[in-house]
Amino acid sequence: MPQSPDTPIEFQDEREAGRLLAVEDGQAVGCIAYFVLDRPPHALVAVHTVVEPGHEGRGIAGGLVRTFYGLAETEGVPVVPLCPYAASWAAKHPDEAPDAPTEVVAAAKAQLAADSDRW
Repeated sequence: MPQSPDTPIEFQDEREAGRLLAVEDGQAVGCIAYFVLDRPPHALVAVHTVVEPGHEGRGIAGGLVRTFYGLAETEGVPVVPLCPYAASWAAKHPDEAPDAPTEVVAAAKAQLAADSDRW
C-alpha cells in the first residue's frame, strides 16, 4: 500500500549498480538506471526512469532527475539524459539542467549502443 504523500523520499546513489534509488520507508519506489561515461568528462548518462506502480503522480520521478543533476553538478560532470522522461524534465527545467556538449552526447550514445545488451 502506498504511503501518504507526506512520507519523505530519500535518494540513494548506488553507483556500482548504476542506479539512483528513491526510497520510502526502506523500500525502493523508483529509480534512474544510469551509467558513467567511460572517458572524460565521465558524464552521468540517464537511461531509464521508473516509478513503481501505486507511487506515480507524487513527483518522485522529477525528484530523481533533479537529484541526478545535483549529483553531476557536485562531481563537476555533465548529464546526458538519454531517458525520455529525464530529457523532458531537463527541457522544462533549463535552469537546473544544463545541456551536455554535443560531443559528450555522441560519446554517451555510442557507449550505450556498445553496451546495448545491458539495457
